[in-house]
Amino acid sequence: MIYIRNASQVVTVAGASSAPKTGDDMGQLHVIENGGVVTEGDTIVFVGSDEEAGQFVETHAASGEVTIIDAAGKLVTPGLIDPHTHIVFAGSREHELNMRLEGATYMDILNAGGGILSSTEKTREASEEQLAAETRKRLDRFLAYGVTTIEAKSGYGLRLEDELKQLRVAKVLNEEHPIDLVSTFMGAHAVPLEYKKDPDAYVKIVREQMIPAVAREQLAEYCDVFCEEGVFTPEQSRAVLETGLRWGLKPKIHADELVSYGGAELAAEIGAVSAEHLLNASAEGIRAMARQGVIAVLLPGTAFFLMTKPANARAMIQAGVPVALSTDRNPGSCPTESLPFIMNLACFSMRMTPAEVLTACTINAAHAIGRADRIGSLEAGKQADIVMFDAPNYMYLQYHYAVNLVDAVIKKGKPVILDGKRVQG
Repeated sequence: MIYIRNASQVVTVAGASSAPKTGDDMGQLHVIENGGVVTEGDTIVFVGSDEEAGQFVETHAASGEVTIIDAAGKLVTPGLIDPHTHIVFAGSREHELNMRLEGATYMDILNAGGGILSSTEKTREASEEQLAAETRKRLDRFLAYGVTTIEAKSGYGLRLEDELKQLRVAKVLNEEHPIDLVSTFMGAHAVPLEYKKDPDAYVKIVREQMIPAVAREQLAEYCDVFCEEGVFTPEQSRAVLETGLRWGLKPKIHADELVSYGGAELAAEIGAVSAEHLLNASAEGIRAMARQGVIAVLLPGTAFFLMTKPANARAMIQAGVPVALSTDRNPGSCPTESLPFIMNLACFSMRMTPAEVLTACTINAAHAIGRADRIGSLEAGKQADIVMFDAPNYMYLQYHYAVNLVDAVIKKGKPVILDGKRVQG
């Protein structure tokens, strides 16, 4: 049994496990001043005032079997959740930074053979062992920033054996690393060079070869597609996602990142779990997402890195769209594992409130990857994924920006970070 006692604040984000938070409810965090949390095994067994938590421990704990973590002056929250990453890849693309600073656009770099296609070349060349080693380092950094669950998309293989390679590495790391990985197949991330003149032929391979193989090996839960001008059309995207559905893969969609392209509308039409990016989503697309309960996964770090305007989070929240946040960790447009920095950006570039931001990185992010029944809030019966920050309250996380305030991380009831350092063993 672990007893986290005397916290300055315990933010539970409770009461939203059946549906994500929307509108004004995104600002309702359920804060317990001077709170305590008790875990047993991998499960939370009590959340309440510190006095009540102490009484629970006295009543239920066997003598000498309680580990006490003193949270005096500190903030306790659910483990942070990152619902959109491309974490399994090889190499890096720092050489593209000067191109961006000189005015090259995302599509300029992609059409020159850079961008996703550059990472594809390196990922194809890498062995599974190399991919696992590089990805493991990224996961360690995520953990140090308080992230306990992430989504991992494929999409840097762009041919059958290499897409499967990425997903197999994610599956192995999910079993080996403290962080839980939820896998998404995204063979339709870009059109590979060998099919540049015949993208429909590549879409056919994604639908007829890749998706069935992924489903048979049970390597992914979701299917994603980059619906964007110059990448995949709405018609091609619909075909990919409908094929995924027939094979049991739930739909997600990269939508309206570079231009307004009907991606948000398609997400609503097809019943996608989430639409992601959405920097240029139309007003009608936003309304359609709200009607269908499609979660908007917003990526302010990508807009920051690409030096463009971010998504209109305020319009989405006001329209009733549930909003989640993510790093979009990838080698080209958001090379960071700091979800807390993304939370800062959400406040300062998208005008989300500190409460909305924390909701977006906990319970709403859990809904975006189908895990809200077990993670995303501090409630008895849920998995014991917990973060303790060296901060007196949740607002301080956004006020003291660009600093890692994580003091402790508990994953499935086991301390994995203490005093800001990784626990070995």
